[in-house]
Amino acid sequence: MESILLGVFEQGMIYSIMAMGIFITYAILDFPDMTTDGSFPLGGAVTVALMTSGITGIAVFGLVIPSYIVALPLAFIVGAAAGVLTGVIHVKFKVRDLISGIIMMTALFTINLRVAGSANVPIFSRDNMFMNPLVSSVFTGNGKKYSTLLIIFFVVLICKLILDAYLRTRSGLLLRAVGDNPQFVTTLARDKGNVKILGLAIANGLIALSGSLMAQWQRVFDLQQGTGTMVIGLASVIVGMSLTKGFSFIRATTAVILGSIIYRGCIAIAIRFGMSANDLKLITAALLFVILVLSREKKKKVAHHA
Repeated sequence: MESILLGVFEQGMIYSIMAMGIFITYAILDFPDMTTDGSFPLGGAVTVALMTSGITGIAVFGLVIPSYIVALPLAFIVGAAAGVLTGVIHVKFKVRDLISGIIMMTALFTINLRVAGSANVPIFSRDNMFMNPLVSSVFTGNGKKYSTLLIIFFVVLICKLILDAYLRTRSGLLLRAVGDNPQFVTTLARDKGNVKILGLAIANGLIALSGSLMAQWQRVFDLQQGTGTMVIGLASVIVGMSLTKGFSFIRATTAVILGSIIYRGCIAIAIRFGMSANDLKLITAALLFVILVLSREKKKKVAHHA
């Protein structure tokens, strides 16, 4: 039972970084970004390509940083570039938001295959974020089984704190305004299109970073691992924000993390009761549909009583 709970928290927190990216596109920008299904495996593809390239590390100011750590910011940068391209297609070429994401998602399928070199790349024999000499020396005895969870928690905490801090800056406030009131952004002499591109870059950077962590956690890259990523992220965002709606002191990023863990918990329970893993995406889609319908009906009732 303990191993199942550890798996739920580990996967839930890895996916929560991706859900933070979905939060930006869905809740802030109101942008149905299908790039997600391509940028998530893009992070994994970049990671395995770097880890299998023979480069063991990169020297920075005399300190050698292992390739598995370098893979995280690299995945973020490459994912951000994918988000920028989606934004450019939408903003500069006037292509509809949904179609822009689909175009980029389709292109990324081939790009991911080229970057990784194969549709399935195992990295079982390679050191990674969770299995390396440093981790083995720091975590010993009974604490070793919690090492992965603590490392993931640390990475998630850094992402959350940085995103929270950014959203409180002038640029972050403009990003939050462009989804709710784009005219307000224009009155400030800012290009709302450029703000939207920036938001898509940050979102897809986080999603690719999550994909990098997942590839290292699973110790394998799978080209199909991004399928349904957007639905999983949406479910996590909606569940988290719905459950914490009455608690104003809980930040949106915290709600998203909780939602992601709860979602993975529901998946674990479904498997525990004998549900096939092949049925889970159908169940997720049905669950997301029900949540969206119920939340819409709730909004209608509130508006009616008002």
